[in-house]
Amino acid sequence: MKKYNIAVVGATGMVGNMFLKVLSEMRLPVENYYLFASQKSAGKVIDFMEKPHAVIELTEENIKNKNIDIALFSAGGEVSKIFAPLFVNEGAVVIDNSSFWRMDEKVPLVVPEVNPDDVKWHSGIIANPNCSTIQAMLPLKVLDDLYKIKRVVYSTYQAVSGAGVAGYNDLKDGLERSALPQKFPYPIANNVIPHIDVFTESGYTKEEIKMIEETRKILHHPHLKVTATTVRVPVFNGHSESINLEFEKPCDLQEMKNALASFPGITLVDDAANLKYPMPIYSDGSDQVFVGRVRLDPSLDSGCNLWVVADNIRKGAATNAVQIAKHMIENNLI
Repeated sequence: MKKYNIAVVGATGMVGNMFLKVLSEMRLPVENYYLFASQKSAGKVIDFMEKPHAVIELTEENIKNKNIDIALFSAGGEVSKIFAPLFVNEGAVVIDNSSFWRMDEKVPLVVPEVNPDDVKWHSGIIANPNCSTIQAMLPLKVLDDLYKIKRVVYSTYQAVSGAGVAGYNDLKDGLERSALPQKFPYPIANNVIPHIDVFTESGYTKEEIKMIEETRKILHHPHLKVTATTVRVPVFNGHSESINLEFEKPCDLQEMKNALASFPGITLVDDAANLKYPMPIYSDGSDQVFVGRVRLDPSLDSGCNLWVVADNIRKGAATNAVQIAKHMIENNLI
């Protein structure tokens, strides 16, 4: 069996650490791993795959002559802008977790359970969607195939880990010692902030626009009606979403539940009589997308409401990217 060389760019960050965890579990056929980070982390030794790996400073010179096949990026948009093309020039396929390449027409935006065939038309870079988009795509794919979605309304309840270590620390320090926030504009402890990413002239934040545009691209519905309100909540890990859908065809509640329950990557938790529904405390550390509170919307001719929860660092970032790499390896696409 052919073995591959994989690079992890941003290996010391929150998502980078999760990349390493998921890679160690998936056991892809890999010859060498190369762990890259900034100059600040260069030389740090990380125990990974039963042996120590020294972190390599991310420079143009240091990526040469390593025959890297796949590079998993989670180091921010500016790093991806500069270094993704350099890796591609060296023969690697870049799977990028930043937002920089997502809406580029030449770059596939992929959730492996939903649109795996899109990887076939890449030109060296494949984009990983936003964490809040990824978890929504699995149930939306199921229901779009059944009834053709006409409109989507997202309301998100996003964990502080989505804002990285600084966001995580804002909640931790706020709860433990009432410290002033360093990352968020207001305290997140015992609070809810209806603001993720920067505001645009439209009044929508960039996070909301990401969800709108990425949904259309992944589902191949460029004119789909989508709106979103994204909210930061005092939860350490695990994004939750209330999703309202309107369909073009008549829908059936039991058919919906059966289809959702049988779809790869979805765990249906929907037993109101016994108070069973998805929550972040159950999604933590899981690759599954949990779906529940499935019910018809009586205000529409054909529509429903869903409650969707997933681990935003794991499935919403690292696992999705590694799944793309796995799909490419298993299907000889690299």
